[in-house]
Amino acid sequence: MPPTLASLVHHSALKLTVRAGEDRLDVPVRWAHVSELADPVPYMEGGELLLITALKLDAENPEAMRRYVRRLVGAGVVGLGFAVGVNYEEIPEALVDACAQEGLPLLEVPRRTPFLAISKAVSAAIAADQYRAVTAGFAAQRELTRQALNAGPEGVLTVLAAQVDGWAALYDASGAVVAAAPEWAGRRAARLTAEVERLRERPAPASSVVGGPEHEDRVELHSLGTGRRPRAALAVGTAAALGTAERYAVHSAIALLTLTTERSRSLHAAEQRVGTAVLRMLLAGEPDHARAVAGDLYGGLLDAPFRMIVAESGSGTAGEPLSGLAEAVESAAARAGEAVLVVPEGERLVVLAADEGAAVAACAAYAAAREAERAVAEQGRVEEEVPVVGLSAPAGPIAAAAAYKQAEQALSVARRRGRVFVEHEQLAAGSVLPLLADDAVKAFADGLLRALHEHDATGRGDLVASLRAWLSRHGQWDAAAADLGVHRHTLRYRMRRVEEILGRSLDDPDVRMELWLALKATSTE
Repeated sequence: MPPTLASLVHHSALKLTVRAGEDRLDVPVRWAHVSELADPVPYMEGGELLLITALKLDAENPEAMRRYVRRLVGAGVVGLGFAVGVNYEEIPEALVDACAQEGLPLLEVPRRTPFLAISKAVSAAIAADQYRAVTAGFAAQRELTRQALNAGPEGVLTVLAAQVDGWAALYDASGAVVAAAPEWAGRRAARLTAEVERLRERPAPASSVVGGPEHEDRVELHSLGTGRRPRAALAVGTAAALGTAERYAVHSAIALLTLTTERSRSLHAAEQRVGTAVLRMLLAGEPDHARAVAGDLYGGLLDAPFRMIVAESGSGTAGEPLSGLAEAVESAAARAGEAVLVVPEGERLVVLAADEGAAVAACAAYAAAREAERAVAEQGRVEEEVPVVGLSAPAGPIAAAAAYKQAEQALSVARRRGRVFVEHEQLAAGSVLPLLADDAVKAFADGLLRALHEHDATGRGDLVASLRAWLSRHGQWDAAAADLGVHRHTLRYRMRRVEEILGRSLDDPDVRMELWLALKATSTE
C-alpha cells in the first residue's frame, strides 16, 4: 500500500495533529511538496501533501482562504500541512474553517518537525511500497512460470486471477474462450467476444480497457502473439485499476502465454508437415501407410467417415480468406475436441474433417458469413475478397482420392456460379439443367444450332421447333407431328433437312443427346 495521510499521522516521529478532514485520511499520498506561493496550483499534479508556513498568504482572511483551499482541492491536492510557530503560532481559524468546508485534510506540523522529515517519510514509504510491489511481482512471475511449465495456460490463468483478485480468460484466434479462472468467469468472458474481435483487427501488440455501466467490472484486453495478426487474447477483470504488483503479474502472464502461443505455432507447423504427408498418402491410395505416419495425432479421424474440403481465395491465391477459414475450422474442432487435418496446398487449403462434426459446420458458417459480407460489399461497390469452398460427400480412407475429386468438382461449380460454398451432394441431388446456364455450354449450344436458326429465319420451315418436338417424343413420328399440327411425312422431311444442314445423323444417340442439351441450354436464356 502507498503512504496515506493516516500513516503519516500515526508516524510517531512526525507528531502531526489533524485539524480538519478527519474522515479523509485514508487517501494515498503521491508526494510531499513545499510551496509558499499564493497560487501553487500550476505546479501540482494531484495526490500531493502540500506543506506551507503561510509566508505569503493572508491566512486570517476567510474569503481568501476559501478561494485558496478551493483551488487546491480542484488541483487534486490530498492534504495540507501547516507549520505552526513560524509565521503563526497556531493555525488561523479562517484556514481551519475553509479546509473543513471543502473536506481537505489539514495537518498541524509542530515547529520541531521539519518539512524535510515529512518529505523523507513520504519518500521512504513510497520506496518501500514499490519494493514490496516489485518483490510481489517477482514472486508472482516465479509462480506463473512454474504453472506455465507444469499446468499450461490454465495454471497461468488460475495464478493470475488470484494475484489481481479478479478473473482471467484466454481466447483463441477466433475470439472464442479457451480457458478461464475462476471457473465462473467463463460466462462473463464470453460476453466480450465482440471486443476481442475488434482487438484482433489491430496490429499486435494491442490492448484496450472495457468498462462502463453495462459491465460488472473493469476488464483489460491484451493481444497475444508476435506476428502481425494476433493468435490469441488475454482478458483480466478486476474491481478497480491494477496496482504495480498486479501490473507485473499481468505483464508476466502476457509474456508466458505469448511464448506458449508461439510454441504452439511451431508445433502446429510441424503437425501441418505431417498432415501434408498423410494427405498425400491418402490420395495415393495408401491408407495403411497414412495411418502409420499419423499415429495418434488425428485420433480416429482416418477410421470414421470424413469430409474433404478444398478451398481457394476469390483471387485464386493464398491469402487472408484462407487463413481465416483455417482458424475458424481449427478453433471449432478444438472446442469440440475433434481431430482435424488442415493442409495448405499451394494456392489452396485442404481440410479433412469428421462428417457431421463441428469443423464442417464451422466451415459452412464461415462461408455463409463471407457470402453475406460480399453481398453488402457489392451493394457498396467495394471489391471484397472471399474464399470459394467445395465440400465432398462423406467418405472413408479408401475413397479419399474420390472425395478430393468431389470437393474439386464442387469448388469448380461454386466458382462458375459465383457462390462461396457448394456441397457435392447438392449437385447430385439436384438437376443437371441449371448447369447448362454456364457460358461455355451456351456458346456450344449457339454454335451447334446456329445453322438451324439461320434456316428458320428465311421462312422456309420451322426446323428448331420440329427438332425439339421430335426429341421430346423420343423419335415417335405420329406423336411429334400431332404436337406440331403437321403431317408425319412433313416432319420426316424436316428431320432429313436437319441432318443435311448439320451434317450429323439423328440415329446417333450422342448426337440426339447433344442436340437436346443444346435446345435446353438455349431455352434457359
